[in-house]
Amino acid sequence: MPPGPWQLPLIGSLHHLVCTLPHHAMRDLSQRHGPLMLLRMGEHVAVVVSSADVAQDMFKGHETTFEQRPSTPGIDEVYSGNGALGVIFAPYGEHWRLLRRILVTELLSARRVEAFRHIRQDEAARLVSSIASSPPGQLVNVDELLAGFIADSSVRSIFGDRLPDRAAFLKMMKYGTDISSLFDLRDLFPSSWLVRLLPRSHKKEGHRLEVSRLIDDILQHHEERRAAGHGDSEQEQDMIDVLLSLQKEGSMNLSLTPGVINSLVMEIFGAALDTSTTTVQWAMAELIANPRVMEKAQQEIRRVLAGQERVREETLREMHYLKAVVKETLRLHPPGPFIPRVCLDDKKIQGYDLPRGTIVVINAWAISRDPKYWEDSQSFIPERFEGGRALDFRGLDYEFTPFGVGRRICPGITFSHANIEIALASLLYHFDWDLPFGVNNEEIDMTEAFGVTVKRKAELLLYPIPRNPLV
Repeated sequence: MPPGPWQLPLIGSLHHLVCTLPHHAMRDLSQRHGPLMLLRMGEHVAVVVSSADVAQDMFKGHETTFEQRPSTPGIDEVYSGNGALGVIFAPYGEHWRLLRRILVTELLSARRVEAFRHIRQDEAARLVSSIASSPPGQLVNVDELLAGFIADSSVRSIFGDRLPDRAAFLKMMKYGTDISSLFDLRDLFPSSWLVRLLPRSHKKEGHRLEVSRLIDDILQHHEERRAAGHGDSEQEQDMIDVLLSLQKEGSMNLSLTPGVINSLVMEIFGAALDTSTTTVQWAMAELIANPRVMEKAQQEIRRVLAGQERVREETLREMHYLKAVVKETLRLHPPGPFIPRVCLDDKKIQGYDLPRGTIVVINAWAISRDPKYWEDSQSFIPERFEGGRALDFRGLDYEFTPFGVGRRICPGITFSHANIEIALASLLYHFDWDLPFGVNNEEIDMTEAFGVTVKRKAELLLYPIPRNPLV
C-alpha cells in the first residue's frame, strides 16, 4: 500500500484533516508523503492522488476500474431514499450507462443547450436591468445577483416557467446542499451496530421527502399540460417535457419511472445551481482582484459588442480572452475539489497495491495549482490558456480536470459554460465596477468556505457604474 501519515486507533487519519479545509490538508500531507498517499478514515481505506502523472497512469487503460463513485449511508439517504437511483451515485453498470446516455444525447446535448439560448439571453437582460435600477451610489451584492441569474436560468431550462414558488424551492435546494455536508458517523463506521443505535438526525430524510413531493407536483403539472396538447415543439420543451416524452416512447431500454425522473431532475438542478454559481462568483471576484485582467476582458467584450444594445450568445464565440478567464477560474477554483472513485478490482499503480474497494480521491484542486505543471501557479493569469497551451477541461489533460475525468466526467459542461459566459459578458459590457471606499483590489477576501463545493466565504459588494445602457 502507499505511504501515509501516522494514524490513531479507530479514527485512523481523520485528525490530520480537522484543522483546515480537507483539500488543503491533503495537499500539505501529500507534499510530505508523496503523490499517492494512504489515509484511513474510520472503516474506510482511501488513497489520495495529488499528481497529474499518477492520475493519468490510473485512468489510461484502467478506466472501468475507477468509474464508480463511493457511496455512504448518508449519501444514500439524500440521493436514493425513494428507492430510485439517479445518475450521480449509481453503480457503474447498465442503469448508469442508460441514464448517462439520456443526459448526453437528450437533456444536455449541444442542440438542447442551444434551444435554451433565449432563456439565458432573457435572464442576462433581467440581471443587467436589476443592477441598472439600483439607486446611484449604492453597493450591490454581486454574488447574490449572480446566484439569482443562474437559478432563474436553470429553473426555466429544467422546469419551465411554472414553479409555483420559485424562491421557496431555491431556498429548499440550498438547504439540501448545506445539510449534505453535515458530519455523519454512519458514513465513517457503516457496519457499526453501536453507531446505528445512536439517535439519527431526520434533516436529510425530511428534506429529501419535501423536495421529492414538490418535484412530483411539477411532474404532474407537466403531464396535465401535455394532455392538453402543450409543450410539444422543441422550442417549448423544458427538460422535464423531454423526460416525459422519453418515458412515453419507451425507446431507451430503461424504465423511466416517476422515481427515477424525480431523482434525475433533482440531481441535474442541484449540480447546475451549485457548480455554475460557484464558478461565476469566483470569476467575478478574481476579475475585481486583478484589474489588468478585468480591463483586458472588458476591452475584448466591448470591441466585439460595439454598438449593440445587449449581449447575444452568437457573439460569445469571438470572446477568446473571456473563455481563458473562465478556464483560469476553473483552474484555481474547481467547484468540486475532489474526484472520488472506488477501485473495482485489485490494481497496482506506480508500484503500490490498490485492493478492490479502496476509495480513490483525486485532489483536483491541488493538481491544478501544482508548480510542476503551472508556472506561477497561485496567480490568476488567463494568458496561460492562450496560444500553444490551450488546455481543455473535458478530461484529457490530467493537470486540468475541474469537471472530472473518465466516463464519469460531468455531462453538463456545455450547459454550465453557456450560463457562466453570458453572465460575465453582460456584467463587463454594461458596467464598470468599483470596490467599497477604502478597500484595495489586493485586499479582497479570497478565503474559501467549507461545503460540497468550494465557495468564497465573503460576499462581493461593489459599486456598479453604467457604461452601455440596456435598450
